Amino acid sequence: MLMSSERTDNELIASVVSSQDKQAFAVLMNRYQSAIRQFARRLTGGDYHLADDIAQETFWLAYQKIAAFKALGSFNSWLHTIAYRQFLLYINKVKIDAQVEFHEDSVQLTSEPQSAMEADMIAEKLMQKLSLPERVTITLSYSAGMSHSEICDITELPLGTVKSHIQRGKQKLSQMLGVDEQVA
Repeated sequence: MLMSSERTDNELIASVVSSQDKQAFAVLMNRYQSAIRQFARRLTGGDYHLADDIAQETFWLAYQKIAAFKALGSFNSWLHTIAYRQFLLYINKVKIDAQVEFHEDSVQLTSEPQSAMEADMIAEKLMQKLSLPERVTITLSYSAGMSHSEICDITELPLGTVKSHIQRGKQKLSQMLGVDEQVA
């Protein structure tokens, strides 16, 4: 018999659905919690506490609704959809402005980031300067490695809009970094 960590997502999900196997769900959480927390951090503009709350609520809802997962897409995409919707609910509830104003000033890097953590902190600062749709689409595309189709499913935006947000976000990031990049 395979150890829980070696089982596929669908095997673990089946175990959770059929027998409320909390260990199987814990394996799924461990597998995806870093990605969901990073996604939530980028959505919240680096607010770690809010991001943790969104991630926690995401996994709580996923556990409650796991029987509704139809495996039409990946479990990862499904979790990102829940996290995105939780973030939107939060925005609507507290009525905050999710748009972060874009400033033309570039971010000066005095040296290459020395660690992955330092690079992630720089990325979060840069992402704060993008609009929410740009942050969401760029994060899903590059950090989560999702296809444009998956991003459309998560955000419920048309394909052309997703591509436009990604292109505009890349152009702004290039400007902030002082990089001459031709975006096709």
